[in-house]
Amino acid sequence: MSQIKPKECQNVEFKSSWNDKYLEWICGFANAQGAVMYFGVNDDHEVVGLKNTKKLLEDIPNKVVNYLGIVVDVNLYEQDGLEYIEVMIEPSNVPISYRGKYYYRSGSTMQELNGTSLQQFVLKKMGRSWDDIVNERATIDDLDQKAIDYFLRKGYENGRISDEERHEPIEMLLENLNLVNEDGKLKNAALLLFAKNPQKYFTSVQFKIGRFGASEADLMFQDVVEGNIIQMADRVVDLLKSKYLIMPITFKGMNRIEKLEVPEEALREILYNAIIHKDYTGVHIQMLVWNDHVEVWNEGELPIGFTPDTLLKQHASHPRNRNIANAFFKAGFIDAWGRGYKKIREGFEAAGLPMPVVENFCGGVRVTFQRKNMNIAKPDSTDIHDVAVNVAEELTERQRIIVDLIKNSVADNVALNVAVNTKYLSEKLNVNRKTIQRDVALLQERQLIQWVGSDKTGHWEIINNKE
Repeated sequence: MSQIKPKECQNVEFKSSWNDKYLEWICGFANAQGAVMYFGVNDDHEVVGLKNTKKLLEDIPNKVVNYLGIVVDVNLYEQDGLEYIEVMIEPSNVPISYRGKYYYRSGSTMQELNGTSLQQFVLKKMGRSWDDIVNERATIDDLDQKAIDYFLRKGYENGRISDEERHEPIEMLLENLNLVNEDGKLKNAALLLFAKNPQKYFTSVQFKIGRFGASEADLMFQDVVEGNIIQMADRVVDLLKSKYLIMPITFKGMNRIEKLEVPEEALREILYNAIIHKDYTGVHIQMLVWNDHVEVWNEGELPIGFTPDTLLKQHASHPRNRNIANAFFKAGFIDAWGRGYKKIREGFEAAGLPMPVVENFCGGVRVTFQRKNMNIAKPDSTDIHDVAVNVAEELTERQRIIVDLIKNSVADNVALNVAVNTKYLSEKLNVNRKTIQRDVALLQERQLIQWVGSDKTGHWEIINNKE
Protein backbone atom coordinates (compact mmCIF):
# COMPACT_ATOMS: atom_id res chain seq x y z
CA MET A 1 0.00 0.00 0.00
CA SER A 2 1.25 3.46 -0.87
CA GLN A 3 1.15 6.47 1.41
CA ILE A 4 -0.52 9.83 0.91
CA LYS A 5 0.95 13.20 1.75
CA PRO A 6 -1.62 14.87 4.02
CA LYS A 7 -2.32 18.55 3.82
CA GLU A 8 -0.46 20.70 6.29
CA CYS A 9 -2.76 21.42 9.21
CA GLN A 10 -2.53 21.77 12.98
CA ASN A 11 -4.71 18.68 13.39
CA VAL A 12 -4.78 15.74 10.99
CA GLU A 13 -6.66 12.51 11.67
CA PHE A 14 -6.61 9.21 9.80
CA LYS A 15 -9.45 6.70 9.95
CA SER A 16 -9.60 3.40 8.08
CA SER A 17 -13.38 3.59 7.73
CA TRP A 18 -16.34 5.88 8.29
CA ASN A 19 -18.64 5.60 11.31
CA ASP A 20 -21.29 8.06 12.46
CA LYS A 21 -19.47 8.34 15.82
CA TYR A 22 -16.93 10.49 13.96
CA LEU A 23 -19.52 13.24 13.91
CA GLU A 24 -18.42 13.80 17.53
CA TRP A 25 -14.87 14.28 16.24
CA ILE A 26 -15.98 16.74 13.58
CA CYS A 27 -17.92 18.62 16.29
CA GLY A 28 -14.84 18.68 18.55
CA PHE A 29 -12.54 19.92 15.79
CA ALA A 30 -15.02 22.62 14.77
CA ASN A 31 -15.15 23.84 18.38
CA ALA A 32 -11.34 23.87 18.53
CA GLN A 33 -8.86 24.81 15.79
CA GLY A 34 -10.32 22.86 12.91
CA ALA A 35 -8.77 19.80 11.22
CA VAL A 36 -8.42 17.63 8.16
CA MET A 37 -9.75 14.07 8.49
CA TYR A 38 -8.95 11.27 6.05
CA PHE A 39 -11.22 8.23 5.79
CA GLY A 40 -9.90 5.10 4.12
CA VAL A 41 -6.35 5.87 5.30
CA ASN A 42 -4.65 4.17 8.27
CA ASP A 43 -2.37 5.74 10.89
CA ASP A 44 0.69 5.04 8.73
CA HIS A 45 -0.80 7.27 6.00
CA GLU A 46 -1.40 4.17 3.88
CA VAL A 47 -4.51 4.10 1.68
CA VAL A 48 -6.67 1.10 2.61
CA GLY A 49 -9.71 2.21 0.63
CA LEU A 50 -13.39 2.82 1.34
CA LYS A 51 -16.52 1.09 0.09
CA ASN A 52 -19.62 2.98 -0.99
CA THR A 53 -17.72 6.21 -1.51
CA LYS A 54 -20.46 7.60 -3.74
CA LYS A 55 -22.99 7.23 -0.92
CA LEU A 56 -20.55 8.62 1.67
CA LEU A 57 -19.96 11.70 -0.48
CA GLU A 58 -23.64 12.50 0.04
CA ASP A 59 -24.11 11.18 3.59
CA ILE A 60 -21.16 12.86 5.31
CA PRO A 61 -21.88 16.50 4.33
CA ASN A 62 -25.64 16.00 4.82
CA LYS A 63 -25.22 14.53 8.31
CA VAL A 64 -22.76 17.24 9.27
CA VAL A 65 -25.26 19.93 8.22
CA ASN A 66 -28.27 18.22 9.82
CA TYR A 67 -26.64 17.26 13.14
CA LEU A 68 -24.01 19.99 13.57
CA GLY A 69 -25.34 22.89 11.54
CA ILE A 70 -22.01 23.52 9.79
CA VAL A 71 -20.64 22.95 6.30
CA VAL A 72 -17.49 20.91 5.66
CA ASP A 73 -15.53 20.42 2.46
CA VAL A 74 -15.67 16.74 1.40
CA ASN A 75 -13.38 15.48 -1.38
CA LEU A 76 -12.91 12.09 -3.03
CA TYR A 77 -9.43 10.89 -4.06
CA GLU A 78 -8.05 7.74 -5.63
CA GLN A 79 -4.62 6.18 -5.28
CA ASP A 80 -3.46 2.82 -6.64
CA GLY A 81 -7.06 1.90 -7.47
CA LEU A 82 -8.27 2.64 -3.88
CA GLU A 83 -10.58 5.50 -3.00
CA TYR A 84 -10.42 7.63 0.13
CA ILE A 85 -12.24 10.71 1.38
CA GLU A 86 -10.87 13.96 2.74
CA VAL A 87 -13.01 16.08 5.09
CA MET A 88 -11.82 19.62 5.80
CA ILE A 89 -13.24 21.17 8.99
CA GLU A 90 -12.93 24.88 9.64
CA PRO A 91 -12.97 26.23 13.22
CA SER A 92 -16.38 27.63 14.15
CA ASN A 93 -16.85 31.04 15.75
CA VAL A 94 -19.99 29.82 17.56
CA PRO A 95 -20.42 26.77 19.85
CA ILE A 96 -21.28 23.56 17.99
CA SER A 97 -23.18 20.67 19.58
CA TYR A 98 -23.92 17.11 18.47
CA ARG A 99 -27.14 15.57 19.82
CA GLY A 100 -27.19 18.20 22.57
CA LYS A 101 -23.60 17.57 23.69
CA TYR A 102 -20.55 19.75 23.17
CA TYR A 103 -17.19 18.24 22.25
CA TYR A 104 -13.76 19.81 22.11
CA ARG A 105 -10.51 18.47 20.68
CA SER A 106 -7.64 19.17 23.10
CA GLY A 107 -4.23 17.73 22.30
CA SER A 108 -4.79 14.11 21.32
CA THR A 109 -8.04 13.67 23.24
CA MET A 110 -11.67 14.41 22.48
CA GLN A 111 -13.43 15.90 25.52
CA GLU A 112 -17.10 16.27 26.26
CA LEU A 113 -17.67 19.67 27.84
CA ASN A 114 -20.07 20.11 30.72
CA GLY A 115 -20.57 22.15 33.87
CA THR A 116 -18.14 25.00 34.38
CA SER A 117 -15.94 24.06 31.43
CA LEU A 118 -18.97 24.25 29.12
CA GLN A 119 -20.01 27.61 30.55
CA GLN A 120 -16.52 29.04 30.06
CA PHE A 121 -16.34 27.62 26.55
CA VAL A 122 -19.67 29.12 25.48
CA LEU A 123 -18.76 32.52 26.94
CA LYS A 124 -15.41 32.42 25.17
CA LYS A 125 -17.03 31.60 21.83
CA MET A 126 -19.32 34.57 22.38
CA GLY A 127 -16.28 36.74 22.99
CA ARG A 128 -17.08 37.15 26.67
CA SER A 129 -15.87 35.92 30.04
CA TRP A 130 -17.75 35.29 33.29
CA ASP A 131 -16.54 38.52 34.84
CA ASP A 132 -18.11 40.38 31.88
CA ILE A 133 -21.65 39.42 32.95
CA VAL A 134 -23.80 42.23 34.40
CA ASN A 135 -24.94 41.88 38.01
CA GLU A 136 -28.46 43.28 38.10
CA ARG A 137 -28.60 43.61 41.91
CA ALA A 138 -25.55 45.82 42.36
CA THR A 139 -25.24 49.59 42.27
CA ILE A 140 -22.32 52.00 42.37
CA ASP A 141 -22.97 52.49 46.10
CA ASP A 142 -21.70 48.94 46.64
CA LEU A 143 -18.19 49.98 45.65
CA ASP A 144 -15.48 50.95 48.14
CA GLN A 145 -13.81 54.29 47.39
CA LYS A 146 -10.73 53.22 49.38
CA ALA A 147 -10.23 50.21 47.09
CA ILE A 148 -10.60 52.43 44.03
CA ASP A 149 -8.11 54.94 45.45
CA TYR A 150 -5.67 52.10 46.12
CA PHE A 151 -6.00 50.92 42.50
CA LEU A 152 -5.47 54.43 41.12
CA ARG A 153 -2.44 55.03 43.33
CA LYS A 154 -0.80 51.76 42.28
CA GLY A 155 -1.51 52.38 38.62
CA TYR A 156 -0.09 55.90 38.85
CA GLU A 157 3.04 54.71 40.71
CA ASN A 158 3.62 52.05 38.05
CA GLY A 159 3.16 54.48 35.17
CA ARG A 160 0.00 52.91 33.74
CA ILE A 161 -2.52 55.51 34.90
CA SER A 162 -2.05 59.20 34.19
CA ASP A 163 -2.56 61.95 36.73
CA GLU A 164 -5.55 63.11 34.70
CA GLU A 165 -7.13 59.65 34.83
CA ARG A 166 -6.71 59.57 38.60
CA HIS A 167 -9.08 62.48 38.99
CA GLU A 168 -11.81 61.41 36.58
CA PRO A 169 -15.28 60.62 37.94
CA ILE A 170 -15.76 57.04 39.10
CA GLU A 171 -18.31 56.45 36.32
CA MET A 172 -15.65 57.31 33.73
CA LEU A 173 -13.12 55.02 35.39
CA LEU A 174 -15.54 52.09 35.37
CA GLU A 175 -16.39 52.70 31.73
CA ASN A 176 -12.72 52.89 30.70
CA LEU A 177 -12.03 49.62 32.50
CA ASN A 178 -15.03 47.98 30.79
CA LEU A 179 -16.59 47.30 34.19
CA VAL A 180 -20.08 48.57 33.26
CA ASN A 181 -22.38 47.90 30.34
CA GLU A 182 -23.89 50.51 28.03
CA ASP A 183 -26.58 51.24 30.63
CA GLY A 184 -24.01 51.85 33.37
CA LYS A 185 -24.81 48.63 35.27
CA LEU A 186 -21.94 46.99 37.12
CA LYS A 187 -20.36 43.80 35.84
CA ASN A 188 -19.16 40.96 38.05
CA ALA A 189 -15.58 42.16 37.64
CA ALA A 190 -16.37 45.56 39.19
CA LEU A 191 -17.76 43.93 42.33
CA LEU A 192 -14.88 41.50 42.67
CA LEU A 193 -12.33 44.27 42.28
CA PHE A 194 -13.85 47.10 44.28
CA ALA A 195 -16.93 46.06 46.27
CA LYS A 196 -17.19 46.87 49.97
CA ASN A 197 -18.44 43.35 50.56
CA PRO A 198 -17.97 41.14 47.48
CA GLN A 199 -18.98 38.08 49.56
CA LYS A 200 -22.52 39.47 49.43
CA TYR A 201 -22.56 38.49 45.75
CA PHE A 202 -19.91 35.77 45.47
CA THR A 203 -19.40 33.45 48.43
CA SER A 204 -16.09 32.08 47.13
CA VAL A 205 -14.20 35.41 47.23
CA GLN A 206 -11.87 34.12 49.93
CA PHE A 207 -8.24 33.15 50.26
CA LYS A 208 -7.81 30.45 52.92
CA ILE A 209 -4.37 29.75 54.39
CA GLY A 210 -3.57 26.78 56.58
CA ARG A 211 -0.39 25.75 58.40
CA PHE A 212 0.04 21.99 58.43
CA GLY A 213 2.34 19.67 60.35
CA ALA A 214 2.89 16.01 59.49
CA SER A 215 -0.27 15.54 57.39
CA GLU A 216 -3.42 17.29 56.17
CA ALA A 217 -5.12 16.05 59.33
CA ASP A 218 -2.54 18.00 61.33
CA LEU A 219 -3.89 21.54 60.85
CA MET A 220 -2.00 23.74 63.32
CA PHE A 221 -3.72 27.06 62.57
CA GLN A 222 -5.48 28.85 59.72
CA ASP A 223 -6.69 32.23 58.45
CA VAL A 224 -9.20 33.48 55.92
CA VAL A 225 -8.54 36.61 53.84
CA GLU A 226 -11.73 38.24 52.56
CA GLY A 227 -12.67 41.43 50.77
CA ASN A 228 -12.02 42.86 47.31
CA ILE A 229 -9.50 41.07 45.11
CA ILE A 230 -7.50 44.15 44.03
CA GLN A 231 -5.98 44.31 47.54
CA MET A 232 -6.08 40.60 48.29
CA ALA A 233 -2.47 39.79 47.32
CA ASP A 234 -1.18 42.52 49.65
CA ARG A 235 -3.21 41.15 52.55
CA VAL A 236 -2.07 37.60 51.88
CA VAL A 237 1.62 38.57 51.69
CA ASP A 238 1.36 40.58 54.93
CA LEU A 239 -0.19 37.58 56.67
CA LEU A 240 2.46 35.21 55.32
CA LYS A 241 5.20 37.50 56.59
CA SER A 242 3.69 37.82 60.05
CA LYS A 243 2.79 34.18 60.71
CA TYR A 244 3.51 31.60 58.04
CA LEU A 245 6.87 32.23 56.37
CA ILE A 246 10.20 33.32 57.81
CA MET A 247 12.29 36.40 57.08
CA PRO A 248 15.93 35.56 57.86
CA ILE A 249 18.06 38.48 59.01
CA THR A 250 21.22 39.44 57.15
CA PHE A 251 23.47 42.48 57.40
CA LYS A 252 25.00 44.61 54.66
CA GLY A 253 27.47 46.82 56.43
CA MET A 254 25.52 48.34 59.28
CA ASN A 255 22.18 47.85 57.54
CA ARG A 256 19.88 45.10 58.80
CA ILE A 257 18.07 43.29 55.96
CA GLU A 258 14.99 41.09 56.42
CA LYS A 259 14.17 39.23 53.22
CA LEU A 260 11.34 36.76 52.78
CA GLU A 261 12.51 33.15 52.48
CA VAL A 262 10.94 32.84 49.00
CA PRO A 263 11.30 35.50 46.27
CA GLU A 264 8.52 37.97 47.00
CA GLU A 265 7.93 39.22 43.45
CA ALA A 266 7.63 35.64 42.19
CA LEU A 267 5.31 34.81 45.09
CA ARG A 268 3.10 37.76 44.21
CA GLU A 269 2.99 36.59 40.59
CA ILE A 270 1.72 33.19 41.79
CA LEU A 271 -0.92 34.92 43.90
CA TYR A 272 -1.98 37.21 41.04
CA ASN A 273 -2.38 34.19 38.75
CA ALA A 274 -4.54 32.39 41.30
CA ILE A 275 -6.73 35.47 41.81
CA ILE A 276 -7.07 36.46 38.14
CA HIS A 277 -7.61 32.98 36.69
CA LYS A 278 -9.88 31.66 39.44
CA ASP A 279 -13.31 30.36 38.52
CA TYR A 280 -15.44 32.49 40.87
CA THR A 281 -18.42 30.18 40.46
CA GLY A 282 -16.39 27.57 42.35
CA VAL A 283 -14.79 27.45 45.80
CA HIS A 284 -12.24 29.66 47.55
CA ILE A 285 -8.49 29.82 46.83
CA GLN A 286 -6.47 27.58 49.14
CA MET A 287 -2.89 27.84 50.35
CA LEU A 288 -1.34 24.98 52.31
CA VAL A 289 1.88 25.87 54.12
CA TRP A 290 4.08 22.91 55.08
CA ASN A 291 7.51 22.71 56.70
CA ASP A 292 9.33 22.39 53.38
CA HIS A 293 6.91 23.59 50.70
CA VAL A 294 3.78 25.61 49.93
CA GLU A 295 0.80 24.70 47.72
CA VAL A 296 -1.54 27.25 46.12
CA TRP A 297 -4.73 25.97 44.49
CA ASN A 298 -7.48 27.82 42.65
CA GLU A 299 -10.64 26.50 41.03
CA GLY A 300 -10.51 26.39 37.24
CA GLU A 301 -8.11 24.34 35.14
CA LEU A 302 -5.63 25.69 32.59
CA PRO A 303 -7.10 27.12 29.36
CA ILE A 304 -8.23 24.51 26.87
CA GLY A 305 -5.22 23.37 24.86
CA PHE A 306 -2.73 24.54 27.52
CA THR A 307 -0.46 22.26 29.51
CA PRO A 308 1.95 23.10 32.36
CA ASP A 309 4.75 22.98 29.78
CA THR A 310 2.96 25.65 27.73
CA LEU A 311 3.30 28.11 30.61
CA LEU A 312 7.07 27.71 30.70
CA LYS A 313 7.43 28.60 27.03
CA GLN A 314 6.55 31.76 25.14
CA HIS A 315 2.77 31.83 24.91
CA ALA A 316 -0.15 34.19 24.42
CA SER A 317 -2.02 35.48 27.46
CA HIS A 318 -5.35 33.68 27.98
CA PRO A 319 -6.92 35.09 31.17
CA ARG A 320 -10.08 33.39 32.38
CA ASN A 321 -11.41 36.76 33.58
CA ARG A 322 -10.32 39.33 31.04
CA ASN A 323 -11.71 42.44 32.74
CA ILE A 324 -10.06 41.49 36.01
CA ALA A 325 -6.79 40.83 34.22
CA ASN A 326 -7.01 44.22 32.52
CA ALA A 327 -7.49 45.98 35.88
CA PHE A 328 -4.50 44.13 37.37
CA PHE A 329 -2.46 45.19 34.35
CA LYS A 330 -3.51 48.84 34.72
CA ALA A 331 -2.53 48.68 38.40
CA GLY A 332 0.94 47.51 37.32
CA PHE A 333 0.64 44.11 38.99
CA ILE A 334 1.04 41.96 35.84
CA ASP A 335 2.22 42.10 32.25
CA ALA A 336 -0.17 41.46 29.39
CA TRP A 337 2.02 39.15 27.34
CA GLY A 338 1.94 35.80 29.13
CA ARG A 339 5.29 36.45 30.85
CA GLY A 340 4.12 35.58 34.36
CA TYR A 341 5.73 32.16 34.66
CA LYS A 342 8.93 33.40 33.06
CA LYS A 343 9.18 35.94 35.88
CA ILE A 344 8.38 33.23 38.43
CA ARG A 345 11.10 30.97 37.05
CA GLU A 346 13.67 33.75 37.03
CA GLY A 347 12.79 34.75 40.60
CA PHE A 348 13.11 31.25 42.01
CA GLU A 349 16.31 30.58 40.07
CA ALA A 350 17.87 33.76 41.46
CA ALA A 351 16.89 32.63 44.97
CA GLY A 352 18.51 29.23 44.45
CA LEU A 353 15.15 27.43 44.63
CA PRO A 354 13.67 24.97 42.13
CA MET A 355 11.04 26.14 39.67
CA PRO A 356 7.50 25.76 41.09
CA VAL A 357 5.50 22.81 39.77
CA VAL A 358 2.24 23.66 37.99
CA GLU A 359 -0.45 21.03 37.43
CA ASN A 360 -4.14 20.57 36.82
CA PHE A 361 -5.47 19.14 40.08
CA CYS A 362 -9.01 18.43 41.34
CA GLY A 363 -10.69 20.72 38.82
CA GLY A 364 -8.25 23.55 39.31
CA VAL A 365 -4.61 24.60 39.06
CA ARG A 366 -2.13 23.78 41.82
CA VAL A 367 1.25 25.50 42.11
CA THR A 368 3.77 23.91 44.47
CA PHE A 369 6.98 25.65 45.45
CA GLN A 370 9.78 24.85 47.87
CA ARG A 371 10.69 26.84 50.96
CA LYS A 372 14.18 27.51 52.20
CA ASN A 373 15.66 24.83 54.48
CA MET A 374 13.49 25.00 57.58
CA ASN A 375 15.68 22.83 59.78
CA ILE A 376 16.85 24.92 62.73
CA ALA A 377 20.29 24.08 63.96
CA LYS A 378 20.48 23.45 67.70
CA PRO A 379 22.61 26.16 69.28
CA ASP A 380 25.66 25.04 71.20
CA SER A 381 25.67 27.96 73.62
CA THR A 382 23.99 27.61 77.00
CA ASP A 383 23.66 31.38 77.26
CA ILE A 384 20.01 32.45 77.04
CA HIS A 385 20.87 35.55 75.01
CA ASP A 386 22.82 33.51 72.43
CA VAL A 387 19.95 31.08 72.09
CA ALA A 388 17.47 33.89 71.47
CA VAL A 389 19.70 35.55 68.85
CA ASN A 390 20.18 32.32 66.89
CA VAL A 391 16.50 31.50 67.08
CA ALA A 392 15.45 34.96 65.94
CA GLU A 393 16.86 34.44 62.47
CA GLU A 394 14.14 31.86 61.77
CA LEU A 395 11.13 33.72 63.21
CA THR A 396 8.71 36.49 62.39
CA GLU A 397 9.11 39.80 64.19
CA ARG A 398 6.28 39.03 66.62
CA GLN A 399 7.66 35.57 67.37
CA ARG A 400 11.09 37.06 68.06
CA ILE A 401 9.49 39.47 70.54
CA ILE A 402 7.81 36.55 72.30
CA VAL A 403 11.17 34.80 72.63
CA ASP A 404 12.75 38.01 73.93
CA LEU A 405 9.99 38.49 76.51
CA ILE A 406 10.50 34.98 77.81
CA LYS A 407 14.27 35.44 77.77
CA ASN A 408 14.10 38.71 79.69
CA SER A 409 11.74 37.38 82.33
CA VAL A 410 14.05 34.42 82.89
CA ALA A 411 17.05 36.70 83.14
CA ASP A 412 15.31 38.92 85.68
CA ASN A 413 13.72 36.30 87.86
CA VAL A 414 12.52 32.81 87.02
CA ALA A 415 9.50 33.29 89.26
CA LEU A 416 8.29 36.16 87.10
CA ASN A 417 8.11 33.78 84.17
CA VAL A 418 4.76 32.55 85.42
CA ALA A 419 3.30 35.84 84.17
CA VAL A 420 4.53 35.30 80.63
CA ASN A 421 1.42 33.50 79.45
CA THR A 422 -0.86 34.00 76.46
CA LYS A 423 -2.93 36.69 78.18
CA TYR A 424 0.18 38.68 79.09
CA LEU A 425 1.68 38.29 75.61
CA SER A 426 -1.62 39.22 73.97
CA GLU A 427 -1.80 42.48 75.91
CA LYS A 428 1.89 43.22 75.42
CA LEU A 429 1.77 42.75 71.64
CA ASN A 430 -1.76 44.10 71.15
CA VAL A 431 -3.02 41.03 69.27
CA ASN A 432 -5.73 38.55 70.19
CA ARG A 433 -4.99 35.48 72.28
CA LYS A 434 -5.67 33.05 69.42
CA THR A 435 -2.86 34.65 67.42
CA ILE A 436 -0.50 34.30 70.38
CA GLN A 437 -1.54 30.68 70.85
CA ARG A 438 -0.65 29.97 67.23
CA ASP A 439 2.74 31.63 67.59
CA VAL A 440 3.46 29.77 70.79
CA ALA A 441 2.39 26.48 69.18
CA LEU A 442 4.84 27.13 66.33
CA LEU A 443 7.66 27.94 68.76
CA GLN A 444 6.93 24.71 70.60
CA GLU A 445 6.83 22.77 67.33
CA ARG A 446 10.28 24.08 66.47
CA GLN A 447 11.45 23.07 69.94
CA LEU A 448 12.43 26.59 70.91
CA ILE A 449 10.31 26.97 74.04
CA GLN A 450 8.63 24.63 76.49
CA TRP A 451 6.14 24.88 79.33
CA VAL A 452 7.52 23.58 82.60
CA GLY A 453 5.33 22.64 85.55
CA SER A 454 1.58 22.58 86.07
CA ASP A 455 -0.98 24.61 84.14
CA LYS A 456 -1.48 27.04 87.03
CA THR A 457 2.01 27.43 88.49
CA GLY A 458 4.26 26.50 85.56
CA HIS A 459 6.29 28.79 83.34
CA TRP A 460 7.78 29.11 79.87
CA GLU A 461 11.43 28.36 79.30
CA ILE A 462 13.70 28.61 76.29
CA ILE A 463 14.91 25.12 75.47
CA ASN A 464 18.60 24.50 76.05
CA ASN A 465 19.61 22.20 73.22
CA LYS A 466 23.12 21.55 74.39
CA GLU A 467 23.64 17.79 74.69
